[in-house]
Amino acid sequence: MDLALKFRPIIEQAMQTVDDATALDAVNLFPKWEVGKVYAPKTRVRYNNILYSVLTEHTSQSDWTPDNAPSLFAKVLIPDANVIPEWEQPDSTNPYMTGDKVKYNGVVYVSLIDNNVWSPEAYPAGWEEVE
Repeated sequence: MDLALKFRPIIEQAMQTVDDATALDAVNLFPKWEVGKVYAPKTRVRYNNILYSVLTEHTSQSDWTPDNAPSLFAKVLIPDANVIPEWEQPDSTNPYMTGDKVKYNGVVYVSLIDNNVWSPEAYPAGWEEVE
């Protein structure tokens, strides 16, 4: 047996314990999402090279892909506190939290509230421009 294949399950299991910033630096070390597999909450999987966190226990189905089932999966959005990502529309399952910084239309903003799912344009009171 190829040594890499032998250790792959051990590596995938160990990766479940790292923080999101570390996880997003090593997405390829997480298990690929599979149809017909039982997923436990807080397990992270990759789908189309994007990291998702499982929200609720379920057995996966072909039409419940991580990018198409927001009640089952949340995309990991804030990879690193030292890198300011472009704003993405979050779901209620992966909102921006107080202190999270994003770039929106070329301007850096910091979230003033927890569970922020609005853009700086849609809800200006939830964001402060950072100079």
